[in-house]
Amino acid sequence: MPLYWFHCRACGGFDLTFSMADVPAAAPCPDCATSSKRQFGVAALIRPGSSATRLIDMTERTASEPSVVAGPPPRRSVPVTRNPLHRKLPRP
Repeated sequence: MPLYWFHCRACGGFDLTFSMADVPAAAPCPDCATSSKRQFGVAALIRPGSSATRLIDMTERTASEPSVVAGPPPRRSVPVTRNPLHRKLPRP
């Protein structure tokens, strides 16, 4: 659905979504409820389900709702070698 930008003289700009057939020339400001004119600019069409939209949504969601984990990731086991020459190698 297209995203339209409106500008309120008192509060500044805000975005609203409307279908292309029902977009008004002015909309009430969400903060002060004054009539705000629609501004023309680059179209911002959102395609839900696309990989770019999913990435943007996931990035925005992690800013306010980080994923919760039960604990640290499990440690990987280091393979044991029986070669005596490997004992002389530096260890991390």
